[in-house]
Amino acid sequence: MVFSSLLFLFLFLPVTILVYYLSPQKLRNIVLLAASLVFYAWGEPIYLFVMVISTVFDYVNGRLIDRIRHRKLLAKGVLLGSIAGSLGILCFFKYAGFVTGTINQLFHLHIQYADLPLPVGISFYTFQTMSYVVDVYRDKVPVQKNLISFAVYVTMFPQLVAGPIVKYGDIAGQLAARKVTLDRFGEGAELLIRGLAKKVLLANNIGLLWTSVKATPLADLSVLSAWLGIIAFTFQIYFDFSGYSDMARGLGKMFGFDFMENFNYPYISRSVTEFWRRWHISLGSWFREYVYIPLGGNRSGLPKQLRNLLVVWLLTGLWHGANWNFIVWGLYFGCFVTVEKLFLLKWLQRVPGFVGHVYTLLIVIVGWVLFEFEHLAAAAAFIGTMFGYGAHGFADRQALYQLSTNLALLLVLTVCATPFSGKLVAYVRERGNAAGAVAVLAMYFAGMVLSTAYLVNETYNPFLYFRF
Repeated sequence: MVFSSLLFLFLFLPVTILVYYLSPQKLRNIVLLAASLVFYAWGEPIYLFVMVISTVFDYVNGRLIDRIRHRKLLAKGVLLGSIAGSLGILCFFKYAGFVTGTINQLFHLHIQYADLPLPVGISFYTFQTMSYVVDVYRDKVPVQKNLISFAVYVTMFPQLVAGPIVKYGDIAGQLAARKVTLDRFGEGAELLIRGLAKKVLLANNIGLLWTSVKATPLADLSVLSAWLGIIAFTFQIYFDFSGYSDMARGLGKMFGFDFMENFNYPYISRSVTEFWRRWHISLGSWFREYVYIPLGGNRSGLPKQLRNLLVVWLLTGLWHGANWNFIVWGLYFGCFVTVEKLFLLKWLQRVPGFVGHVYTLLIVIVGWVLFEFEHLAAAAAFIGTMFGYGAHGFADRQALYQLSTNLALLLVLTVCATPFSGKLVAYVRERGNAAGAVAVLAMYFAGMVLSTAYLVNETYNPFLYFRF
């Protein structure tokens, strides 16, 4: 089940909200847990057991570490066992086939392996349970003794399948007690509608252009078509994932939880370093706190700092998928972040802003080619087409048609990828008069109606980050 479906919006969510708010406070965690398990099991009932096992495993490890923390060596052993167990589950489902296939190719072997489908959201909830156990060991958070509350933290359907990655310490108090006012519920509903519109009206529609370009043989692609296609994907993945994150944050508020902002207009960045401070913020924060800093961060001199950066970016690529294109994609960005750390960032700070902006967009757009194409040879060939190698001319009739039919949408996407649209809504709202309030209400109502109308006749409604 996905948020951008009529089943979720008009059956699952209303029923869950009704039951949740009709229940006494002491039963609301149980209601939310039950709803979350139903939500997850709707599409993958067999993998529900994997999530439950992972949840109970790290709940027990947290309790055990708390009980024996005075015995440092033993507590550390439990921590390492917990991390190994969590990573073992993740690697079995996500990386076993990739590793076995790579060994078969390198050594011309024929080791058999089961090509299992990836449990939805496993990368997200595994990172959450691991961070909880680490923080309990560090004594940064109190151990959670209530299994129901811990299970709600892990399985909560608003952020279960696509984040943001929520650290236990950020919502520990909210698991025990939370209150939702009408204003807070309304704020959550606005975020939900905004995210739905971004995903359904913007990401899905521009995604059709990328689907068309990607399906065209490279020999028939002009330079302009190649650039239009990958720019379309650049917008699609942003509005798809940030829209889903907005919906997750909105749903969280509707049930009394505050989740961290996961995107902050990344395409306005003037360096690759800034881009990754604005894109998938919860993942970057997780790697910084649980990988980069434990490796030594920037405390042990420049060579080790650069090594730590490359390790983080290698793992960032692997987190996104078990394939060489993701590894290369992660290291590709790691190299640019490293170069910026060495000298380029200082130069970018001195040149006019548009130079840094164009540089960053160019690096990011080329990076999305590596991200999207499963085979590196295909990615390299597409990048070659973008820069004229083997292209079907600079611009042909197909490219001009694609540009003319999508120009208005591309302009809307460009504006919505900047803070301008949010500032405009805030300006109308802050005028404080009835007309402003009505205008904002009408805008959100229109967004909901149009999104619903689109979903009624949906033929194209993917969610790109479901595969991670």
